[in-house]
Amino acid sequence: MIGTELSLSPNTGLAERIYIHLFGIPINGLRIRLRRILPFLTGNPSRILDAGCGRGVFTYELAKRFPEAKVVGIDLDQDQLRTNKDIAQRANISNIEFQHGDVAKISIKSEFDLVLSVDNLEHVEDDQGALRALASALQPGGRLILHVPGYERRWFLFSFRENFSVPGHRRPGYTLEAIIEMISATNLLIVEQASYTFGWLETFSNNISYLITKAEAKNRIIYALFFPLLNLLSWLGRNSHPPKGAGILVIATRK
Repeated sequence: MIGTELSLSPNTGLAERIYIHLFGIPINGLRIRLRRILPFLTGNPSRILDAGCGRGVFTYELAKRFPEAKVVGIDLDQDQLRTNKDIAQRANISNIEFQHGDVAKISIKSEFDLVLSVDNLEHVEDDQGALRALASALQPGGRLILHVPGYERRWFLFSFRENFSVPGHRRPGYTLEAIIEMISATNLLIVEQASYTFGWLETFSNNISYLITKAEAKNRIIYALFFPLLNLLSWLGRNSHPPKGAGILVIATRK
């Protein structure tokens, strides 16, 4: 099950490890993004960058899906990176390298044939500069898989309003038109596909998650009780194609 590597963290207790092995990583929003993004992890990339890797869930999955590739995860949180390295060793995943770095200041040029950025741009003051840096890190013909929060989300059933206020976010999100314009403004990328994510059921379950946790891992026991049902609801909505949603997925190619 995806995300079970986190059970190997030295900071995880026995009950949490058992829970993760039974239900997978218990973060509903992350599970929604995984379902939306993983189908696009195709081809045969040899150098992959997970920009703003956080807990490393996507990084581990990339390394397992492409065992011949070199996967690099960068993040600003040095404590988290140390934990990630420990987990990779315990899981015997050898084709991963975790590096300390700022997504907005990547100086790598034309090195990767796949760059993944999942819900990072909203944390960066100079998001246009960060997007240009990610594009520059790609080889010509390489792909950028980008996911960002949408500017608005459905709350609770029908009406839309500004997306959640989450600690660390510089902005609530983007419209589809705005993120496409930003990508085009790099003069390095061609948008191949762009669409909203988080359909009705996914958003409904994610709204309940937010009410419980406030996006700060609060009320963990209560959330653990509700998570299997919330995850099921979001799974049922995994194939929806919302005309407007709380997330945006873009696939772009380096010129």
